[in-house]
Amino acid sequence: MHVIDHANLASVTTLELGGPATRLITLETPEDFAALLAHVRREHLDTPRVVGSGSNVLAADDGFDGTVIHMRTHGVDTRPHPDGRSVLVTAQADHQLQDLVDACVNQELTGIEMLSGIPGTVGATPVQNVGAYGQELSEAIHAVRAYDWRTRRYVELTAQQCLFGHRTSRFKHTNRWTILSVTFTLTPSRTSCPLTYRAVAEAAGVALGQPAPLPVAVEAVRSVRMKKGMILDPGDSDHRSVGSVFLSPVIDDATATRLRALKASVNAFPDGSTRVSASWLIQQAGFSLGEHLAPGVRMSTKHFTLVADGLCTAAAFATAAAIVAERVQSRTGVTLTAEPDLLGTLPAYSVLTESSLETQSR
Repeated sequence: MHVIDHANLASVTTLELGGPATRLITLETPEDFAALLAHVRREHLDTPRVVGSGSNVLAADDGFDGTVIHMRTHGVDTRPHPDGRSVLVTAQADHQLQDLVDACVNQELTGIEMLSGIPGTVGATPVQNVGAYGQELSEAIHAVRAYDWRTRRYVELTAQQCLFGHRTSRFKHTNRWTILSVTFTLTPSRTSCPLTYRAVAEAAGVALGQPAPLPVAVEAVRSVRMKKGMILDPGDSDHRSVGSVFLSPVIDDATATRLRALKASVNAFPDGSTRVSASWLIQQAGFSLGEHLAPGVRMSTKHFTLVADGLCTAAAFATAAAIVAERVQSRTGVTLTAEPDLLGTLPAYSVLTESSLETQSR
């Protein structure tokens, strides 16, 4: 365990933005968590916030008044499922999601292959209920092991207890739990799930709705993501990103009918909702790829999402997000909600988030 006072959060976020946290505590091994608990009790610290790879975090320019845990715990354990048909795969919190997907594909295990190319750590994925191209993490999760700061005990939560929804869970917008590891139920198979997104199916060379050999499906997903600039590459001019800045909004039947008539990307989601693509809305509102919206903030050159550039600030990023949301609301009548978590205080951004930390603590 390493403790650094006044460490800049820019060093642990993919946007490379953010001022100092009061203290940054890095955990290198699972055993370090016990030392962290002792340190928190000894120093009478408030409940910490957690950052993994920082790929879904906007940190304020003046930093964060509190303790931030930087999880660096790695490792994967595989064992048979009691049902005799499936496999249980447990990954530590900071194990990279891409590394886990690759390992599972190599072992011919299906269930998370569509998540290939998504940046971030395994421990962060339940928070967002990460999903892509027809797969959501909640469909594969067996259990989440976490520490509950409210009850001061270790807990193991089932998928049902995690209260998963579209890009949300009971872990979202609260620092009550620190996720320590995630266990998945995966199925032995040489083929992927059915490819229900046309671009992925075409890239894999199969008919829409058909599976593909696992390596072929993964390569197809990565190809589609690469074309959209949705794979973090330090050599890419669009690499300072948090992926999708906005959630795909829920729409009612009347709005869905209206937007489908305009050729919008409207889809049914596993949680039962009907949603429209945030990227389509942004394009429809008149924004252009590469367009500059605030000092150091512009649209990606490949996809309708915001990226940082040059001497960007978190405040400028928040302003740009507000500009996008306001124009989309004005021109399409649909409200956008910001997806990345906020560390610190940025009023222009806070109003775009689903709810405050306090109202989401459960």
